Amino acid sequence: MIIERKQISELCEQLRNEGKKLVFTNGCFDIIHAGHVYYLTEAKKLGDVLIVGLNTDDSVRRLKGHSRPINGEQDRAVVLNALKPVDYVVLFDEDTPIELIKQVRPDFLVKGADYERKNIVGADFVESYGGRVATIEFVEGKSTTNIINKMKTGDEN
Repeated sequence: MIIERKQISELCEQLRNEGKKLVFTNGCFDIIHAGHVYYLTEAKKLGDVLIVGLNTDDSVRRLKGHSRPINGEQDRAVVLNALKPVDYVVLFDEDTPIELIKQVRPDFLVKGADYERKNIVGADFVESYGGRVATIEFVEGKSTTNIINKMKTGDEN
């Protein structure tokens, strides 16, 4: 379900009261590919409810440059929401998800294995109340950048 940012704190409190373990991850998810599906499937296995923080178009441009995103935030949210492992999608416009993480207070904060623990935004906060930080390996060769490059040049590298 795609939810408004203003609803996330109340929703998460309700889910915790029901005994649910919350898993949170975030990203641009510009062009969904098999690597994303694997990553989200593995993240969901860590708990009961997977909440995905999705960068808005403006925040993607600040992070990735003026040519991104390829797909707009509403389209990206709809596609993510359709994936079986994803329970909730919430947009955020900040450069980092720290404020959203503070609202969610997940049991598990998940990022790709290319992130070192010290570089995972929100890790200290999540661990401060007993939450855990997990990383998930990527599927080799599967990335949005590779797809874009292949579309431009016909070359996957």
